[in-house]
Amino acid sequence: MAETSPRFLSLDVFRGMTICFMIIVNNPGGESFWPLNHAKWDGFTPTDLVFPSFLFAVGNAMSFTMKKYQQMGNGAVLSKIFKRTFLIFIIGYLMYWFPFFRVDQGHWSLSPISHTRIVGVLQRIALCYCFASLMIHYLSTRTVYILSAFLLLGYWVALLVFGDQGAQLTMTGNAGFYLDKWILGDAHMYHGEGLAFEPEGLLSTLPAIVNVIIGYYAGKFIQEKGKGFETVSKLLLTGCLFIFIAICWDAVFPMNKKLWTSSFVFITTGIDLVIISFLLYALEIKSWNKVNWAGFFTVVGKNPLPIYILSEILLIILGWIVLGGKGLPALWTSGFQALVPGKVGSLLFAISFMLVCWLVGYVLDKKKIYIRV
Repeated sequence: MAETSPRFLSLDVFRGMTICFMIIVNNPGGESFWPLNHAKWDGFTPTDLVFPSFLFAVGNAMSFTMKKYQQMGNGAVLSKIFKRTFLIFIIGYLMYWFPFFRVDQGHWSLSPISHTRIVGVLQRIALCYCFASLMIHYLSTRTVYILSAFLLLGYWVALLVFGDQGAQLTMTGNAGFYLDKWILGDAHMYHGEGLAFEPEGLLSTLPAIVNVIIGYYAGKFIQEKGKGFETVSKLLLTGCLFIFIAICWDAVFPMNKKLWTSSFVFITTGIDLVIISFLLYALEIKSWNKVNWAGFFTVVGKNPLPIYILSEILLIILGWIVLGGKGLPALWTSGFQALVPGKVGSLLFAISFMLVCWLVGYVLDKKKIYIRV
């Protein structure tokens, strides 16, 4: 994701807030408060907003970079899109394979690729970026809107038609589950649910593309209309409309992050639009930033991808440091639990870990190092 223009501080803050919250919910020090947990199946929690907001932020950033593609030849455009897609996808794959080796009774060996997860968070970002970029660059705005509606409605129909009769929206009865088992295989799927099930599966990536597209048009609208009351009001009203559609659709197609249902797309993009409108009002119109609280988030917002990757592998690396028979993360966690037992201690660990990642972002920002893919 490219760095946004300083004229729109709100977009950098939104991106930074998303990454900071993502790090907190992905790295608890134990049992978490309910808002920091994903819904077990149907339903929606604040944590379920994190990944969709990341995709929405990808779309925001695209609204700045895609303008450059209009002056480029067809070959150059395709090269940039596919190169970025490949790099983000392969980084995500290597992140799941990391640390690439294992030790068994003192013998070192390469971790088997045969059991490495193929798709995941970054891989879904890569695929959504790729298809959204191709659609936006090569198709008219009207066609993109129609195709987005087709993705949401078509996905709903696909789940109803091709899943197990009476169990189309269950974990092991939906069409996406069978498609992932057929293409990826059990060994290459996520096993965190106690069985092979891929929450970032191939079929459910189709509606996720719409999160990026809506983020793109929101960013484009902000650039074209400026940071005035009209922009804020229209974004806010659109966000409320999306939330209303989500609530209505939820009655027949429940909000579900793991299936990435179409109602889930509407609830997440609706809330994102409401948040963006508030940030625009607070930062661009009212300038409510006297203590520079926004600066805290822009540190992360300028380097979102490397900070996210760091947050995913840092605890693994720190686990190699063993003191008194315990890895450093275990000591870190137990220290907070000794100070404040239970969920509060878990939250303090998560926040402290986020601050460590933030500090790396701060150093990069001070040195004017912005890592882009």
